[in-house]
Amino acid sequence: MTGIGAVGTGTGLACAGAAAWLLGGRNGGPGRARWLFADSSDSSASSASSGGSGGGGGGAGTVGAEGRSAARWRQAQARVRGLGPEWWSVAVGALLALLGMSVLPLLAGVLGVPALRKARVARTVQRDRERRGEAVIALCAVLAGEVRAGRQPGEALRHAAQDSGGLGGARAAVLAAARFGGDVPGALTEAARGPGAEGLLGLAACWRVAVDRGAGLAAGLDRLEAALRAERDQRADLRAQLAGARSTAVMLAGLPVLGLLLGTALGADPLHVVLHTGPGLMCLLAGVVLEVAGLWWALRIVRGAEET
Repeated sequence: MTGIGAVGTGTGLACAGAAAWLLGGRNGGPGRARWLFADSSDSSASSASSGGSGGGGGGAGTVGAEGRSAARWRQAQARVRGLGPEWWSVAVGALLALLGMSVLPLLAGVLGVPALRKARVARTVQRDRERRGEAVIALCAVLAGEVRAGRQPGEALRHAAQDSGGLGGARAAVLAAARFGGDVPGALTEAARGPGAEGLLGLAACWRVAVDRGAGLAAGLDRLEAALRAERDQRADLRAQLAGARSTAVMLAGLPVLGLLLGTALGADPLHVVLHTGPGLMCLLAGVVLEVAGLWWALRIVRGAEET
């Protein structure tokens, strides 16, 4: 019992330290000290102000202290929001550490932060990629309309790209090439290196054929737009078909957690078994390895199908 109490005390101290670090952000020790002793300093400042300046000064000091406290609270909220949702794994790990009287769940929560951050960044990149692809398709459609309206290709590209995000950071270079008679296909090729902007390679090819050989630019843009839309729809259909497999893999990965909850509901105390006994620790280690390997393999198969 003494060992368990020591582990529980150490776990509580670790959780309190993690919470203080999360609230303190990157300001270091002085920032966290100011946060912890903010109330005492504010009360000291208020008492000193009231003693030196009378009732009016005390009221002003109290208002100033409340304003500083509100500002600190807003700063703390902004720091917590900026941490990202992956830091919830630390909170869940701390909760499980307190319930199971072991530091292992807290360590697992800390180690899970990089993996969850990587997954979040990958989702963000995928959304940006899809948004960029949609912008490229819209750019082709608007550019075709501008050319049909009678504008010259360079002028039409300048008008079509004003409010379009398809060119990304290379928009200035493309617009400068279109305005001053530069290498527009080369600028479009450079812009196509961004994620989701591969359709600009087709636009560069249409531009090169239309300007250098006198072919119709609008007709080529129409075919390019149709091809890009068909490719987008094909990817969306494939993603919808693979959503069931991905959901099944994630659901199977969550079954051990459901088993722990059922065991707790039945009064078996599974956390104590897997965290404080030798066979339980061995089963926990083997289960984690198999869980990670199975989830990685299933998601690898899904990603391979999407890339194909």
